[in-house]
Amino acid sequence: LVCCPDTAGMPPPPPKRAKQAEPSSDMEEEEEERPSSDADEELSGSDGDGDSDSSPECSSSDDDDASQEMETVQADFAFFDPKPADFHGVRLLLKTYLDSKPWDLTGFVDLVLEQTTVGTVVKMAEDEDEDGEANGGDKSDDDGDLFGLITVLNLGRYGENRCIKDLKEYLLAVCGDKDTKEKLKSLLEDKASTVGLLVCRRFVNFPYEMVPKMYDSLFDEVSWATEDEPTQELQDSFRFKQYLLLVRILERKTPPKQKAKNNKDEDEPVIYPKLEDEIFRELSSWSFTFPIRAEQSAQQELKNYKEMGLVMCVKADVIPKFRKKLEALVSE
Repeated sequence: LVCCPDTAGMPPPPPKRAKQAEPSSDMEEEEEERPSSDADEELSGSDGDGDSDSSPECSSSDDDDASQEMETVQADFAFFDPKPADFHGVRLLLKTYLDSKPWDLTGFVDLVLEQTTVGTVVKMAEDEDEDGEANGGDKSDDDGDLFGLITVLNLGRYGENRCIKDLKEYLLAVCGDKDTKEKLKSLLEDKASTVGLLVCRRFVNFPYEMVPKMYDSLFDEVSWATEDEPTQELQDSFRFKQYLLLVRILERKTPPKQKAKNNKDEDEPVIYPKLEDEIFRELSSWSFTFPIRAEQSAQQELKNYKEMGLVMCVKADVIPKFRKKLEALVSE
């Protein structure tokens, strides 16, 4: 049972039981800005499709032109249960989850959408309002409507699904250390019924101040599910003892020749595109990295870094500490 930390003085996460919209968030967007198609990387320009932050080598005149094209828009986001109309948006967020490995991605998306009691998709509030949640309007099928996803799947409960079998096979294949592979194998097999696969994907223009609310919503739902699910078996399936995460990071290819004065990233051996992953790694029982085959083309200032996969095992009893650390990080 994952307990919630003391959140006195903090705004509560938007409980999906009430389907409450998020507070407004200002975002700067270009006229034709679209979310990057690779959500996990959180890298500007990681997909090479002309994202608004993908051109760092701009002249001063280009900067002036760009500033004229930029505008601040008021964006209201809301948390919703996944539903079938979200299929294409969720699939887009997950398409590089297992790198370039052929696997049952469609089946994995179906699992995410079918588990509505624990799991959240984040959309523009007006998009969902205009469609009408009950009538399943066509606009929800637009991939651009969905900006983020968070869920956790029980590896034992869904162990016989082809997509989970593919996932386990992939993780064991990319783990090179013998001792770590034994720990991973135990987690995927013997302890699978108490292991939650935690998946959080979002686009590069997702407001970071909303990230703690996503995790608060998820872990609150996990706690609720241990009491609210209709059967004891389903309730027990959310009593996680450990979480397994598969994310991406950037590792420096070679040590810097000299200390960079103007770019602190140049001194970092590891960059976490999703900042919360550094907290997870700090609190993890064990972790390992592996090369990414289908490496994305990073922006110019990150040319000395390579993408790596990162697998982490995090015990459920450290989640309250994670939530507090994440809230403090975002508040800085």
